[in-house]
Amino acid sequence: MNDVTIYIILAGLLASSAEILGGAFVAWKHDISRTIQEYLIALGAGFLLALVMIDLLPESIENIGSIAPLCMLIGFSLIHFVEHTIVEHLHFGEETHTHVMIPTIAGYSAFWGLFIHAFFDGLAISAGMYYDLPLGILIFVAILLHKFPEGLTIASIMLASQQTRKTALKASIGIAIATMLGIFMIFFLQNVDPKITGYAFAFSAGAALYVGASDLIPEINRSENRILSLVVFVGMMMYYGSAMLLKGILPH
Repeated sequence: MNDVTIYIILAGLLASSAEILGGAFVAWKHDISRTIQEYLIALGAGFLLALVMIDLLPESIENIGSIAPLCMLIGFSLIHFVEHTIVEHLHFGEETHTHVMIPTIAGYSAFWGLFIHAFFDGLAISAGMYYDLPLGILIFVAILLHKFPEGLTIASIMLASQQTRKTALKASIGIAIATMLGIFMIFFLQNVDPKITGYAFAFSAGAALYVGASDLIPEINRSENRILSLVVFVGMMMYYGSAMLLKGILPH
C-alpha cells in the first residue's frame, strides 16, 4: 500500500467520521426541545435545497442534457405519489414522539438522495488524490466542510419522520458508508460514465427537492418562530460556501 492510498483512506475516514459525528450530535441528545428540533429541521431544509440547486441539478444537466429536468420531475413525482398514495397511513418501525412531524417516507427519500451525493463526494476525494495529491487534499477540505451538517441533516430528518434515535444514527452511518464506497471505488473503476452520474443526480435532486420544499419548509412555516427562515438561509450558506470553495479548486 503506497502513501497516496493511505492518504485517500484516511481522508475518507475523516469525512465519514464527520458525518457520523453530525448524526450522533442529534441522536445522542435525550431530550430535544421543540425549538431546537425546529432549528435543526430548518437547517436541514436549507442544506437540502442548496444541494439540489447548486450541485445536483447543474451536474445532471451537464451530463445528460435537457432530459435532466424530466428525470428530476420523475423523482419529485414518485416521492409525492409514494408519500401521499401508497404509505400515507403506514409507519415503519418504532415511532418516536417528536415535536416536528413529517411523513415517514420523507426520511427515506432524503436518505437515498444524500447517499448518492455522499458516494460521489467520496469518489471526488479519491479521484482527486489519486491523480493529483495536492488538488485532492483541497477537494477533501472543501467537501469536509459540509460533512458534519450532512450527518446532522439526515439524523434530524429521520427523527422528524417518526424514526427512533437509533435509526437516525444508523442513517448518518449509512451516509458515511456511502462516502467510503466512493473512496474505494477509484481503485476499481478508472472512470464513471457521466450519464450514470447525471441520471442518479437528477433523480435524487427531485427526491431531495420534494423533501425540502414539500415536507420540511411547510413544517417550518407552521411555526410561530420567525427566526427559522433565517436558519434555512444559514443552511443554504453552509452548503453554498463549501460548494463554491470546491468549484474554485477543481480545474475547469
